[in-house]
Amino acid sequence: MSLPVVKRDEKGIFTLYVNDQPFFLRSGELHNSSASSLEYMKENVWPFLRDLHLNSVILPVYWELLEKEEGAYDYSLVDGIINQAREEKMKLVFLWFGLWKNAESMYVPGWMKKDSKTYFRAVKVNGEPINTISPLCSAAVDKDRQAFTALMKHIREIDSEENTVVAIQVENEIGLLGTSRDYGETADKAFAEAIPAALSEKINKSGTWKEVFGTDAEEAFMAWYFASAVETIASSGKAEYDLPCYANAWLKQYPWYAGSYPSGGPVHTMHAIWKAAAPSLFTLGPDIYVADCARVMDEYQSSDNPLFIPEIRKDAVAASYALYAFGAKDAICFSPFGIEELGLDPSKVDCPPMEVMIALNIDPSAFDITDSKDFLAQTNSILENLEPLYLQYRGTEHLQAFVKHQDLDFGTFLQFEDYDIAVGYDPRKSGKTLGSGIVIELEKNRFLLIGASCSMQFKVKPGVNKKVDFVTYEEGRLDHGQWIPGRVLNGDEKMSVRFSPMPEVRMIELFTY
Repeated sequence: MSLPVVKRDEKGIFTLYVNDQPFFLRSGELHNSSASSLEYMKENVWPFLRDLHLNSVILPVYWELLEKEEGAYDYSLVDGIINQAREEKMKLVFLWFGLWKNAESMYVPGWMKKDSKTYFRAVKVNGEPINTISPLCSAAVDKDRQAFTALMKHIREIDSEENTVVAIQVENEIGLLGTSRDYGETADKAFAEAIPAALSEKINKSGTWKEVFGTDAEEAFMAWYFASAVETIASSGKAEYDLPCYANAWLKQYPWYAGSYPSGGPVHTMHAIWKAAAPSLFTLGPDIYVADCARVMDEYQSSDNPLFIPEIRKDAVAASYALYAFGAKDAICFSPFGIEELGLDPSKVDCPPMEVMIALNIDPSAFDITDSKDFLAQTNSILENLEPLYLQYRGTEHLQAFVKHQDLDFGTFLQFEDYDIAVGYDPRKSGKTLGSGIVIELEKNRFLLIGASCSMQFKVKPGVNKKVDFVTYEEGRLDHGQWIPGRVLNGDEKMSVRFSPMPEVRMIELFTY
């Protein structure tokens, strides 16, 4: 079989191919510690994922458990997870929890933690060390490279035929918290020098970090060295097994200064540096817990950065954002975090303390999972059965998608060949979906409508002296791209094409008179 690969399809859209077929990751990411025990996974994770219509799971591989003794690798946990995923008919995206996780070095092996002289940490301007090994510590980066390369070689040996593992995240939410850069001796020397020639050539600028980047010099400096470390690690691993690799970002957010969010991570303002330093990565993905998720999706999808969302809030609005991510942004992956909790009583969901959520700009409603399981399961089922039509129409003017971006966003206006659609959004409510949907113009007068928490009004084009009405208005469902009609709604229901908070599918044929 062919390796999983991310490449442009015939329309020029970045797509993940698994076994030579397009594969859209309808995923969920597990809590950090869930995958550290095979027994826990069997009893507390897999059973809670089976009704969500997922086709993949995102979970960690822990360096500290892989290499407890320096130079000796234990693959038993990795093998067990892969075997469990095969039994569940799931694909996997592995998170390499190596040198850096959430801006700290919390998952490095114990033998490395204890040797802070060889594997030195970044320090603040006052000389205080932080719990983050410096990316300028070549000895630490090389150890990470060796371990990651050994892991990739092992995955190739046991999985190159099955293709259970389809992508790898290299590290997790990289950067420095509490300081804009590393002020250690090695870093100070590098910061005083001219920017590297490879970066200078990419951005067509030269000089010292301060001369080139001004007030952003410290963050740019850390971005280059973190990205360069990731490139060292990822390129070596890919030489053994060329799986798609990416990095994820803790978002740049209030209060906006580097160090209040991880300085040097792949936030969107540092993408040019990361792209220059780490060409082995196919994309840079956002972890999204803010209230305006759609804005972040808009920022992170570009001509050279396909949208891959490894973490997003798991409340009911996730269903809405899934429709937008795939329908409007050609997403490769959409993955709510802590997915195994959706089967719990909402009152038992583990959420950060309020002061932490305030400090990190996390919307507290992101942890309200009321009805979230049902909304997400229904959305994933729709997306799964939409896939043949989605592949046919995406990237054309015949498929358009939308979502309520903010509270003062009351609707949108979709323009098709012969008709326009005025979409109205329902007011935002906690525990409910946002106004969202996908519309596909199947024929000149025939439309497939997917919607939640919104209404749609069809209009003729400006200047056309006619009225529009329905030949048929049906509810129903999709089965692998085929329309299966339910009730015909040509009575009072057609007075308003409305969609409840639960995502629904409709078919409409129009005529004018």
